[in-house]
Amino acid sequence: MNENLFASFIAPTILGLPAAVLIILFPPLLTPTSKYLINNRLITTQQWLIKLTSKQMMAMHNTKGRTWSLMLVSLIIFIATTNLLGLLPHSFTPTTQLSMNLAMAIPLWAGAVIMGFRSKIKNALAHFLPQGTPTPLIPMLVIIETISLLIQPMALAVRLTANITAGHLLMHLIGSATLAMSTINLPSTLIIFTILILLTILEIAVALIQAYVFTLLVSLYLHDNT
Repeated sequence: MNENLFASFIAPTILGLPAAVLIILFPPLLTPTSKYLINNRLITTQQWLIKLTSKQMMAMHNTKGRTWSLMLVSLIIFIATTNLLGLLPHSFTPTTQLSMNLAMAIPLWAGAVIMGFRSKIKNALAHFLPQGTPTPLIPMLVIIETISLLIQPMALAVRLTANITAGHLLMHLIGSATLAMSTINLPSTLIIFTILILLTILEIAVALIQAYVFTLLVSLYLHDNT
């Protein structure tokens, strides 16, 4: 009970060296590829989910935007597997680190924005000033639109960090309460344990949904700039 509440969010080390890189490289091992003509059920299901997700995200894009399909599918698989692995006991979730989420959000956002300014600069600049804006409000609206554009990667990273961190903290608190009540009141322990199981199921859904939301927003930013 005296354990630090935020101890699970501290980046682990092995012999004094950061182990976060190894943890980040581990999820791709969970998506195997087949060398055979007929795939097994796991790989068939995996390929079906990838095709379904790719088709849904790429439906609104033009030819230039669809060149990002491999990157976006890889992104959603990486975030989803990382979030799910973080639900295992005594594990570390890299997506609870704001620095890592910013490292994913900023390059993708910057690439989409730069592509927009290179391919259709007039449409990109038109977003800063909506049509029919009164003349006195033009400077203020340009500032507001510029701030809203620059804050997009921060919003992406903070949304993912906050949702994953909040879920882990809540599971930690309810798990500690279950352990503390186990020696005091058995019926209350069973109720709290049931809540913990339901919360775990909810967190599995949140892990997948947040991966989809992060990738979908990157896809929308790309769509606005292609």
